[in-house]
Amino acid sequence: MDDRELETLLNDLECDRVERKASMSDRSKIRQAICAFANDLPDHQQPGVLFIGVNDNGSCANITITDELLKNLSEMREQILPFPVLVVEKKVISGCELAVIIVEPSDSPPVRYNGRTWIRVGPRRATATIEEERRLSEKRRAKDLPFDLRSLSSATLDDLDLTIFEREYLPTALSPEVLEENNRTLKQQLTSLRFITPPEPTQPTNLGILVTGKSPRMFIPGAYIQFLRIDGIDLGDPIINQKAIDGYLDRMLRLLDETLQINISVTSDLTSQPIEIKQPDYPIVALQELTRNAVLHRNYETSYAPVRITWFNDRIEIQNPGGLFGQVTRENFQTGVTDYRNPHLAEAMNNLGYVQRFGSGIVRAKKELEKNGNPPPEFTLEDTYILVTLRRYS
Repeated sequence: MDDRELETLLNDLECDRVERKASMSDRSKIRQAICAFANDLPDHQQPGVLFIGVNDNGSCANITITDELLKNLSEMREQILPFPVLVVEKKVISGCELAVIIVEPSDSPPVRYNGRTWIRVGPRRATATIEEERRLSEKRRAKDLPFDLRSLSSATLDDLDLTIFEREYLPTALSPEVLEENNRTLKQQLTSLRFITPPEPTQPTNLGILVTGKSPRMFIPGAYIQFLRIDGIDLGDPIINQKAIDGYLDRMLRLLDETLQINISVTSDLTSQPIEIKQPDYPIVALQELTRNAVLHRNYETSYAPVRITWFNDRIEIQNPGGLFGQVTRENFQTGVTDYRNPHLAEAMNNLGYVQRFGSGIVRAKKELEKNGNPPPEFTLEDTYILVTLRRYS
């Protein structure tokens, strides 16, 4: 959007594509507004704009727009799922210094903030009704859908474990208030959370099968983790243990955590300090971050290979099918820049508590390894896979 168009929107006090904030003090309302613009219920098919630094009546609030303020505004989308596409810029319009957030309509609504679907109703924000959520679900564009939103023609509703969906996933995905007032049918809930397609006859999506499928590998052959424990430093050395870790998403990740935990060795130092010091050969948090990253970012679409975890006596190798994706490059890979081959699987892992802060997994893993005394992780970045090697503490 050019400056002239932004100035026109800023001065149009009746336009429902615009919100004005004197400051960023109420971050929750800013996130609600971003969420509402991303849902684009009126179907403008044009960006919504938030102006930070201007009063409701259009007068300048005369605040200073710093780089720190722009950075904080850019991070606003982290609690909004699936991630909205937005641009944050500093502008001077009619002599007023402003921060401008330009929010693109989402290709895969409904978009939620803290489990609530926010929409624009004329000049105000509101949470969506059942009918409005249905309309948002039907707006999803069939073209260029990411893999996790595509339907599985060979699957039916019977292939989803609806008990797992209702008891385990639904309470994590929607706020308690929404669940309490929820009169939606089971099909409407599944559609709203992108587990089945909106039009009749409905079909499960890849996301639905991965998160609550009774047998995900029946439809997505690579949806498992191959764990191999080697007594030595080469693949030809004796195998101590091997297992295929699979099942619906929460079960698979819980089994993965258990497998990692029982294979960590802990030594005790009773001599160098007055109290006993226990030292693991690998920090569990680093292993969790890197293995969950592999499950999240892997290529499920064109590779039937599993995520592979090979545990040698001197190192651990974690390999996932699929190279770098989107805006992530070899140069910025370890700096916190992130993109999502499976954006809605990312949302599901966040809802289930396996992703705490998007884009921070590698950074957190490196800090935990350093704190434990391990060497930094080594990354091999190829076109068809990514390999992470962790060296044992010694």
